[in-house]
Amino acid sequence: MAPTPKIAIEDVWKAFGDKTVLAGVSLSVAPGRSLVIIGGSGTGKSVTLKCILGIERADRGSIRIDGTELERIDRRAFLRHFGMLFQGGALFDSLPVWHNVAFRLRHGRQPMSRRDARDLAIEKLRRVGLGPETADLYPAELSGGMQKRVGLARAIATDPEVIFFDEPTSGLDPIMAGVINELIRELVTEMGATAITITHDMTTVHSVADEVAMLHGGVIRWQGPVAGMEASGDPYLDQFIHGRAEGPIAAVR
Repeated sequence: MAPTPKIAIEDVWKAFGDKTVLAGVSLSVAPGRSLVIIGGSGTGKSVTLKCILGIERADRGSIRIDGTELERIDRRAFLRHFGMLFQGGALFDSLPVWHNVAFRLRHGRQPMSRRDARDLAIEKLRRVGLGPETADLYPAELSGGMQKRVGLARAIATDPEVIFFDEPTSGLDPIMAGVINELIRELVTEMGATAITITHDMTTVHSVADEVAMLHGGVIRWQGPVAGMEASGDPYLDQFIHGRAEGPIAAVR
């Protein structure tokens, strides 16, 4: 018997005014698995994540976490078991690196002491390849790759059950992007976390995905194991993964 999905979305619709972004999205990810959602810009990848988080309310459809409808889940309790790496880093410029990493631990319902929070932050920074000397620097003093690592350290600071990665290699050179992809794969495997990544970078897909879902036209065109993409038979997925100009996906001009 298959395990209950960690996250399951069924026939989810979402519109903003007269623009329908999600038109019946259905997908699921099992506990401990890494799902990557691919698709072009403006196809609804970020909106899908926001609906899962409850930041946006779906117009209709079902979103379940561990088999329980999202509306019935204590939002604070859910968020305590969740981590996220934001596309732009989203670090607090006015706070040192260690405080960025431990922000939720310092400002939660039961705040951790400054000393313990700093020690934990240094340990998480070490896990992503940054030394203790980084802890007292400010985000502006870091390179783009280092900022991504700090964002990763913050995402895993609470040892979450679920981690979302929003375009994790955006703005990075190919070498640093490869480093970040390897770190994501290692961290997700090590922690046994369930991961959802949204990206248009096929290198990230091959590096971090167990399964892939192709989002286009407000629906999931295909979902399956990463090894099955080449033989999917779906013309949208085939055009996207090979970067072809010709096909059912019209180029945005």
